[in-house]
Amino acid sequence: MSGPERRAQYLQAIGIDLWLPRAAVLGAAAPLEAPSGAPQVPEPAPAVQVPAPPDRGAEARDWEQLRAQVLTCTRCALHESRTQAVFGVGNPRAEWMVIGEAPGAEEDRRGEPFVGRAGQLLDAMLRAIGLSRATNVFIANILKCRPPGNRDPRPEEAAACLSYLHRQIAFVRPRVLLAVGRIAAQNLLATDAPLGRLRGRVHHFGERNVPLVVTYHPAYLLRSPADKRKAWEDLQFARSVFAQTLNAEPNDGHRP
Repeated sequence: MSGPERRAQYLQAIGIDLWLPRAAVLGAAAPLEAPSGAPQVPEPAPAVQVPAPPDRGAEARDWEQLRAQVLTCTRCALHESRTQAVFGVGNPRAEWMVIGEAPGAEEDRRGEPFVGRAGQLLDAMLRAIGLSRATNVFIANILKCRPPGNRDPRPEEAAACLSYLHRQIAFVRPRVLLAVGRIAAQNLLATDAPLGRLRGRVHHFGERNVPLVVTYHPAYLLRSPADKRKAWEDLQFARSVFAQTLNAEPNDGHRP
């Protein structure tokens, strides 16, 4: 499959293919060009090789101990109504980490974050910048248990759960954090600023000042498809931030 065809496929999956020339979508020889003012679509980044699993020593035991603590947590009342806690999914040595809000009904049933339609859209968004939950990204939520009726997390619930997420971030040591949705962004940044004011800027998280980029939650994009183009701009911005971290710090000593 040619580069233009791949780009068309990814953008169609996200749902922002309206400005793409039909010739490019159908695989014609003409190059894919966006009209003036439309976001430029770079080549998808090549898939990163899966690094060797962490040493089966103290670090591996720490990770499994953290998982066990999350799965048996009773810090707040949400444990009374959950089917199971949702620890996260992906590569625990990934250079990207995606943070969402909380498990929904399907996530609570399956024990994995971002499944169903919102999960499919998130996967398409990640593929568009060369990422996959199977290889080079770790995905987690602010809350590890589903709030009844998928309501917003309460402040005391987020406060009880955040230390788990902080420990996950400290273990993974990502180069970039991508916060999807208002609640994830506000909790990570300890702010009540609206999503519109948080997008388009590089924030920093924790003692390591990990770059953090904010975008829309996939569930919101399913309800408001007109904002998918803005989300694509956010993804391109996040990828440029990631590239800057590679130039500034080629090897942090954390990965082979």
